[in-house]
Amino acid sequence: MRVPLSWLRDHVAEVPVDAEAVGEAFVRVGLELEEVHATPELTGPLTVGRVLEIEELTEFKKPIRFCRVDLGGGAGGQTRGIVCGARNFVAGDLVVVAQPGAVLPGPFPISARTTYGRTSDGMICSAKELGLGADHSGILVLPPGTAEPGDDALPLLGVDDPVVELAITPDRGYCFAVRGIARELAASLGEDYTDPARRVQVPEAEGPAWPVRIADEAACPRFVTRRVTGVDAGAPTPWWMQRRLLAAGMRPISLTVDVTNFVMLDLGQPIHAYDATRLQGDIVVRRAEAGEKLRTLDDVERTLDPDDLVIADDSGTVGLAGVMGGASTEIPLDKTGSVDVVIEAAHFAPTVIARAARRHKLPSEAAKRFERSVDPQLPPIAAERVANLLVEHGGGRIEPGRTDIGAAPVLPPVRMPLDLPDRTAGVIYERGATVARLTQVGCSVELETSGVGRTGSTTTVVATPPSWRPDLDLPAALVEEVLRLEGFETIPSILPPAPAGRGLSPAQLRKRAVSRALAEAGHVEVEPFPFVGDAAWDALGLPADDVRRRTVTVANPLDADRDRLATTLLPGLLEILVRNKARGFDDLALYTVGQVVLPHHDPVPMPDPGVDGRPTDSEIARIGAALPAQPVHVGVVLSGDREPRGWWGPGRRAGWQDAIEAGRLVGTAAGVVLRVTQADLAPWHPGRCAALRVGEWVVGHAGELHPKVVEALGLPPRTCAMELDLDAIPLRDERPAPRISPYPPVSVDVALVTDEAVPAADVAAALTEGGGELLEEVRLFDVYTGAQVGDGNRSLAYALRFRAADRTLTNEEANAARDAAVALAAERVGAVLR
Repeated sequence: MRVPLSWLRDHVAEVPVDAEAVGEAFVRVGLELEEVHATPELTGPLTVGRVLEIEELTEFKKPIRFCRVDLGGGAGGQTRGIVCGARNFVAGDLVVVAQPGAVLPGPFPISARTTYGRTSDGMICSAKELGLGADHSGILVLPPGTAEPGDDALPLLGVDDPVVELAITPDRGYCFAVRGIARELAASLGEDYTDPARRVQVPEAEGPAWPVRIADEAACPRFVTRRVTGVDAGAPTPWWMQRRLLAAGMRPISLTVDVTNFVMLDLGQPIHAYDATRLQGDIVVRRAEAGEKLRTLDDVERTLDPDDLVIADDSGTVGLAGVMGGASTEIPLDKTGSVDVVIEAAHFAPTVIARAARRHKLPSEAAKRFERSVDPQLPPIAAERVANLLVEHGGGRIEPGRTDIGAAPVLPPVRMPLDLPDRTAGVIYERGATVARLTQVGCSVELETSGVGRTGSTTTVVATPPSWRPDLDLPAALVEEVLRLEGFETIPSILPPAPAGRGLSPAQLRKRAVSRALAEAGHVEVEPFPFVGDAAWDALGLPADDVRRRTVTVANPLDADRDRLATTLLPGLLEILVRNKARGFDDLALYTVGQVVLPHHDPVPMPDPGVDGRPTDSEIARIGAALPAQPVHVGVVLSGDREPRGWWGPGRRAGWQDAIEAGRLVGTAAGVVLRVTQADLAPWHPGRCAALRVGEWVVGHAGELHPKVVEALGLPPRTCAMELDLDAIPLRDERPAPRISPYPPVSVDVALVTDEAVPAADVAAALTEGGGELLEEVRLFDVYTGAQVGDGNRSLAYALRFRAADRTLTNEEANAARDAAVALAAERVGAVLR
């Protein structure tokens, strides 16, 4: 919202000359200052000129005009030739000419120069070039009679009027008008404020101005029309009004349009004007019919939705309510003679207008205000103001009668303890501050005293919000108004003492330990997108009955194609891997630690508790029961080389072994030793998939992805992955420190021949259990198949390391422990010492 200081002075008694001080005053009451547009740096000569003749230069690719401009006696009676590309002016128009030697904002010095084969002796200026606004669509054309050729244009332009630009937040829709922000400025400065709405005298209605019917009163609580006849269609908009519209960022168009825009900016009530001769029958406010069409003022034919609220007559729809009017009842800009105008000022439900504006991608100035709520008491006032301005500047006549259908909603009073703002802020405000501040925002305030007795009296504020503040519906909202106007800077900033705690919880410590261990092992942490679609499950090759396909649907998804909460981390991780590969990164080891969402088999309905108080314990319990499980998972994906190649050797590709080792690493960091067994689960390759277990409980899977999955997702060949449910691992409250023996180890190698179907992990588990307390480590270092071990067999060579905590082991003790380990392996898996 842009507003010049001169406009604010119409409503506030004393406004500082310094625009920066005005901006600071707005910030003090909680408004966001976007920018202060200081006085543009203009130096003359800037002169009013009259266009005498225009020569069209057609030999160039774009339209160019050579204009002869009379600069009057003040410029020595001279006429200048000026080249200009704009086409919004004609011979006889008054324009602003920057003569050679002038400097426009930028700075942009003006000089005579030869262009397009002609000498351009100056420049005909637009409003943007003069620093008067953002409009650069055409030349600034002054209304007839504003000045004479040769007059100095600087005083006329009012360039000494700074503009303050505010970013209005959605909760302060009343500040989308000078009326609203002037009230805020007056409260901040402690100055008297004059409400412009109270200056308008609304006479008693003498019958209807135009017949109106409202078919949907919930969407349109109030609709007002006023009729003005005989308005001069060619009457110019007065220059003072044009100047304010330009300063506010709007382009002057015609008297009728400019008057409606001016009143909207001043009061905050959007207005629409119809050509009365083009209206057919009664005006009806209704919902659109399916497939109904409307050509709006921007000359676009739109297909309406049944949820759209429209303005219609006997011919069909003539406007999209609260958003944009229709072309069929538009007052033509080239119309001559007089025009009869029907003025519409209505109040619409904010949600209805907001949905329509977004549905049709029409963020108009009217919709911007209606969707943030407009004062429902304004329609008759704004309509009367527009009618008066059309009479004053267009020579029209206000017809007797005014249509006023519906009524403004009444806001209920809000009760609040008088000392609630003091207690909330921790500040004792001056006596009467609460009542004074609530009165400043427009509330009517009464005080009630009760409870006189041993405990003293209690004073209650009963505040009835003004019609333009429907957000003041709770005591907390009233408290915010008092604190805001008293100044947030007066509230002391006292950091409350932090209560003594025990630091991070065991679960948090474990999560950090897992993340740190993976990072230290060369994995890079990423944050995948947490939403998926059905296509993800098809690409992963999950069966139709796979439990991972049962997901929770997001009510308002960021991406319509991915509207489900993920039940696994793999889709997001693999998407990031593909993106990195497309950018030239082939050797990848990515990981993430995050929650997945697993719906219950029999979901419990989610309760809908009220917002007027704390939910009951039973409601909280039902909410907890209705929430899906959200365990923390750890996911890893690998592709390319795990060990880089170089002068030292060929390197090593990442394989299923690395994915399993990542799972083991997570288990170690979590304080458990994971057991690895063979498994078959999509999306892993059935022959290269392992289950990660804690005891007999499966907590995750690791291995190489299925070739079909790799092809479907465009992954690098032989991509590997691991996913593990961290919450499924038992949480240990205490982590015993490792026992370190000062005595030397004894290393013994054994080679065991087993059937090829026996997993090496089962052999290692048997050796570990058989070796007893003295066995410190079991490591597989060689696998052999061949004629020496027979068909269907293989030889597994293990390095066993023995160590005692309190002594140096003898060879006999180490050999005995080795024999016990081999014996148990022979018993468990049929292993034979080679």
